[in-house]
Amino acid sequence: MPLVWSEAMSLEMPAMDEAHEDIVDQLALVETASDDNLLDAWNALIDETAEHFAEEDRWMQATGFAPDNCHSSQHAIVLKIMREGAEKCAKGDLAIVRQMAYELTVWLPHHVSAMDAGLALHLKSVGFNPETGQVDKPEALPTTALTSCRSEPCEDHAD
Repeated sequence: MPLVWSEAMSLEMPAMDEAHEDIVDQLALVETASDDNLLDAWNALIDETAEHFAEEDRWMQATGFAPDNCHSSQHAIVLKIMREGAEKCAKGDLAIVRQMAYELTVWLPHHVSAMDAGLALHLKSVGFNPETGQVDKPEALPTTALTSCRSEPCEDHAD
């Protein structure tokens, strides 16, 4: 059953919520794609996901995260795996992409509720405007680079 966007996934940060909703919609297109359209739908999902991850990574960099923080690292790993799936799908292994799509329906809500929720909280705490890239509360920026996701499940974050 395809993942469906709901307000329960909202982080009350429109730029993030809209991007997450777009990814959920694209993921549903992958899950319902015919065999003939699967690779194109998967590649569109990769493009949508890569764009959103890059945007979040830019926000993290602008607000004091270390370049190799755990959130950005997770983005890189997920994209690498998705791209490997595209390569296998292009060679005829459609089942791998169908399995990956299912796994993403499980992973994405957890990522949003943990890592992205922590990021949203951080961005709000420093007054970050995703539209302009401006930080309204520079005094609230961390004094040392953050390496963790800043979410509750992550124990090694700087306070």
